[in-house]
Amino acid sequence: MATIEDIVNKQKVGAPFVISAQMLRLGPEEFETLLKVWLEDGDLGLELAGVPHRKLVDGEFFIDRITVVKTEARD
Repeated sequence: MATIEDIVNKQKVGAPFVISAQMLRLGPEEFETLLKVWLEDGDLGLELAGVPHRKLVDGEFFIDRITVVKTEARD
């Protein structure tokens, strides 16, 4: 299973790319919870680019895909 770090480390600085729940093998509910932690932490070197995609699950919308831009080189 890919981790967020695996995905981010493959990208070039300034390049927009997509991170999805499916890429991380998570459901939309789990992905949205994890996304909130990432955004609060702010240590991934990413910036949101656009509006997150949401999926309807049991009458409730959850983020299942985001487009981000890598803002800094990471080791």
